[in-house]
Amino acid sequence: MKDKHIHVAADSQLLKAIYKRVAQELVIDKSAFMRIIAAKFVVYFVLTFFAYLALYRMVNPIGFIGCFMGYGFISLLFAFNFSHDFSHNTIFRSKRLNHICFVAIYTLVGAHAEAWKLRHVNSHHYAPNVEDYDSDLKISKLIRVVPDSKQYWFHAYQHLYAPLAYTTYSLFWIFIKDFLILFGNDGFAVKKSFEYYLSFVLQKTIYIILLLVLPLLFSGQQWDVIVLGFLMMHLSQSLFLLFTFFMTHHVEETQYPKANAQGYINASWLMNQIKSSNDMHPFSKTANFILGGFNNHIAHHLFPHYHHVYYPQISRILYEILNESGITPNCTSYLGGIKSHLKLLKRMGTAV
Repeated sequence: MKDKHIHVAADSQLLKAIYKRVAQELVIDKSAFMRIIAAKFVVYFVLTFFAYLALYRMVNPIGFIGCFMGYGFISLLFAFNFSHDFSHNTIFRSKRLNHICFVAIYTLVGAHAEAWKLRHVNSHHYAPNVEDYDSDLKISKLIRVVPDSKQYWFHAYQHLYAPLAYTTYSLFWIFIKDFLILFGNDGFAVKKSFEYYLSFVLQKTIYIILLLVLPLLFSGQQWDVIVLGFLMMHLSQSLFLLFTFFMTHHVEETQYPKANAQGYINASWLMNQIKSSNDMHPFSKTANFILGGFNNHIAHHLFPHYHHVYYPQISRILYEILNESGITPNCTSYLGGIKSHLKLLKRMGTAV
C-alpha cells in the first residue's frame, strides 16, 4: 500500500533517530529471550489447561460457572501473550510456524484468526484511528468515538450504557461479525481461498466442541448450567477485552487524523502512530507479563517486529527521545484508562 500520510521532514528525522537509538541501546539476549518465552508459555498453558480441566471436576453448579468464567479470562490472557506476537512473526523465524501457532491459540477464544490478522496487520497498523483506513473503527453505531462521525440522540448516554454493551462483544464477534466478514465485503476484504474457508470452519467447530459439546457430554452438569456458564464467561471476558482494547486507542487525549477526498492523511506516519495510541504502565514488567505488551502500545506500533518482552526497554528509550523532542506520549494507568475512556464517551456523546 502506498503511504498516504503527509511527509513532515522533522518527523522523518525523528523516526530515524528513534530507530537508531533503539538499535544502539536495546539489549537483546536470544538465549534469555527463549527462556522467558518458554517459561511464559508453560505458565499460561498450564493455567489454561487446569482452568479447562476444572470444568469436568467441579460438581457445584455455581462453582462450575465460576470455572467457566475463569477459563475465559485465562484463555484470553493466553491469546494476548502469544497470538498477537505470532501474528507479527516475532517468535519464530518461520512465518508459517508463527501463523500455525497463532491460529491454534486464537482458536481458544473462538474468533476467526485469519480475518482478525489481515485487518490488524494491514489496516489497523497502517493508520490507527483513521476512518476508512483502520478497520477497528468499524464498531457498533451504539458507540461514538470518532469526531465528526454521525451522532445519534442515544450517544448522550453512551458513557452509562457502554459497559453493559461491551459485555456482549465476544458473542457478537464469534457468532455474527466473523460470518459477516466471511460472506460479505466491508471494504477490507481479501481474496478468500479454499484454505481460508476451511480454516474458518475448523476453528469454529473446534471452539464449539471444546466449550459446549464436550462439557455437555462429560461435565455432569445440566445443559442450562453449561449454557449459563458459557454466557457468563463471554459477558465477563468481553468486558475485560473491550476495556483493554479501547484504552489502547480511545481515551481523552488520543487523536483521530483525517483523510481528505484524495485519501491523504493529515498527519505523518510517526505522529499518527504516537498520538492515536495510549500506554498503560509502559515500564512495568508485571503489566507487560499480564497484558502481553498491549500496555506498551506506542512501542508496539513503532516496533511491531519486536516481541513484547522488549517493550518496557523500548518504552524507556522511546519516552526519553520523545520528551527531549517536546512530545508527550499518551499514558494512563489501567484504571485511569477506563475512567478516561468513559470520559471520552461522555464528551463524544454531547459534542455537536
